[in-house]
Amino acid sequence: MKKYLFLVLVILIAACNCPAVTSKIIKHKTFDDFSKGKTQNTIISSRGTISLAASSQTLTADFNDVWTINSIVCKDDGSVYIGTSPNGQIYKYKDGKTVCIYPEKQQVKETNEPNEPRKHLSNQHIFRLALDSGGDLLAGVSGDKCRLIRFDGKKFESVFEPNQASYIFAITLDKAGNIFLGTGPKGQIWRLDSKCRNPQLIYTCQDKNILCLVVGKDGFVYAGTDTRGLVYKVNPEKKTASILYDSGENEITDLLFDGSGNLYAAATSYKSIKAQLKGGSEMKKPLALGKPENPEPKEPSESGQDSGLSLKTPNTSLDVRPAKNLPPPAEFERNQPAGSASHIYKIDSNGFVTDIFHETAVFFTLCTQNDRFLLGTGNKAQLFSINPKTETETMIYEDKQSSQITDIKKLGSDIIFATANPPKLIKLKSAFAQTGDYESSLIDAGQPAQWGKLQIEADIPADAKILLSARSGNVNDVNDPTFSAWTEPVKITEPVDLTVPLGRFCQYKLILNGTNTAAPVVREVAAAYVVPNLAPKIIEITVGKVDEKNANTGVRKISFRAEDENGDQLIYQIDFRKKGRTGWIKLVDELDKTTFDWDTKTVEDGIYELKVTASDRLSNNASSTLTGSRISEPVTIDNTAPAIEKHQLQITGSSAVLTLKVTDEFSTIDGFAYTIDSNEKWISVLPDDNVFDTTSENFTIKMEDLKTGRHVVAVKISDAENNTMYKTFDIEIK
Repeated sequence: MKKYLFLVLVILIAACNCPAVTSKIIKHKTFDDFSKGKTQNTIISSRGTISLAASSQTLTADFNDVWTINSIVCKDDGSVYIGTSPNGQIYKYKDGKTVCIYPEKQQVKETNEPNEPRKHLSNQHIFRLALDSGGDLLAGVSGDKCRLIRFDGKKFESVFEPNQASYIFAITLDKAGNIFLGTGPKGQIWRLDSKCRNPQLIYTCQDKNILCLVVGKDGFVYAGTDTRGLVYKVNPEKKTASILYDSGENEITDLLFDGSGNLYAAATSYKSIKAQLKGGSEMKKPLALGKPENPEPKEPSESGQDSGLSLKTPNTSLDVRPAKNLPPPAEFERNQPAGSASHIYKIDSNGFVTDIFHETAVFFTLCTQNDRFLLGTGNKAQLFSINPKTETETMIYEDKQSSQITDIKKLGSDIIFATANPPKLIKLKSAFAQTGDYESSLIDAGQPAQWGKLQIEADIPADAKILLSARSGNVNDVNDPTFSAWTEPVKITEPVDLTVPLGRFCQYKLILNGTNTAAPVVREVAAAYVVPNLAPKIIEITVGKVDEKNANTGVRKISFRAEDENGDQLIYQIDFRKKGRTGWIKLVDELDKTTFDWDTKTVEDGIYELKVTASDRLSNNASSTLTGSRISEPVTIDNTAPAIEKHQLQITGSSAVLTLKVTDEFSTIDGFAYTIDSNEKWISVLPDDNVFDTTSENFTIKMEDLKTGRHVVAVKISDAENNTMYKTFDIEIK
């Protein structure tokens, strides 16, 4: 029984001048959290766990003039046959030795001139290898013409040349040992008996190339094609076919059956190739990095035996948001295809289709492994392990040099797979790596911080352990040389002090040590820090009218923005002063919101400045309270209407001319209108210079054809603050 330790987080911080500042905790517990870090012999599952990866070994990379390994087959004696391009060579690997066995004699000569271009590359390809029912090697040689060759362990012989075909892409056998070939560019499927005799063309499709073949328990042949991405169901006896599924992608690159009779099809989109070459990822759900997950830990038994250690992180109400400056995790949705993604489709015995996995990658090959299957992809040479029942997936391998994983085969309890560009043969062992480490991404405290303790939630089997190392710095670059040195690794059995210097950024490293059969699993990491109290800031101040249509109310809305790096609760005070004076007059204090309506009619007209002060005293004690303030741009307060400085009225016969000089102390004259013997029909008048642009303007009103008698001329004058005055003049026409 595992011993469960529920650890209580205790933040140990050295003497600090800011006792009221609360500590914060950053937690990493999802795939998105951990995937930003770096793995070395460790994996990150889609459930957000870190564990040791399977041990891998490069068996051979000793290939001459080979760019691509297209196909491999494994024999029970441990030998591996390898089909390559572009020279159409076949290699045999066994016991650490790699030998080219085909062509049996080189038909071209190496150039002796080091600077002379190589001329011996030929347009021949071994796209597919297989073993016949007798254990002899079958190979499809493709090029200008194609042929099927057989190797009995001593020599090669040509056994069949398909008509009108240049490529053999697929070779598979049925229970009786009959051999089926998928060819191109005429889209033909051929059948030969177990002795490679009696060839028959059993079907020709409208697509150019048959890329993959598999025979079901029902005896039907299932074929995947290019261009249209179709899955055919072919009756080899009647030589008829039907479309089982139209994937909507460009190619069906591989097919396989599971033990329950479900057919899995790897469908690749040409868009996924372009997307990967551009370096863009359009994942719609999290993909895991590394080896298949360990089984869920069993509940403690009643035996009372202690076989390991289980660490827990406590529940906390403190800040568990992602660190500042790190983007939030993307929203992932299962079975929501991306436009440039490739897909794995599950087709059950009733023909019902389910999209169980998709990724922006080129899908090359599938292989079963217990209740999972393995998927080899490019152009990042990633190997995925996918459990179709639980819909979980893990990237168990990624090659740092090669671009594609092109074929996968089982060899005993191990997995053998091949890569391209450059070509390598790699073994993925069933045993765990003995040790591995995980380096986190940088945790950003936002300001130089004191770092407290780190704790993990993990299952640690007996004889296994997890160690912690950490470092800190003040620049958002893990490669910056100014980061502190990694601390000496410390075994984690309880919360561990992050003994790193004061710094804005912290990075932790978990070192996992396991055995061949058991490995520790990390589910969550929590790191604590505290930032010294920082003064709040007033970012901006704006002053506007509350009512644009009726500014005569004199009420101005003061609005401002404030921020506090510590997240403290803020309280505000607003002061004002007339420009040119030194003393401030308190307008309001104890303000708990960032707006205030100011009745400016309580002050004389003039130009004023406003000062907003923010205080964090509600979240700190008297010794640590800090304030921050900002002064606004000058604000004009003008509640007085314009005035008529002088005027002159001249009457001649039935005409009258009224001239006026209008002034305002602070605002530009903005409007002038008049009416005669009315209060409705107002006539607008421009200044004599035709522009409202100064605090002083001259106006001329010419009135003609006035009737005999008395008249009243009313004028309406307003300024830019919409302050308005009215004045009347009497006119008598005799």
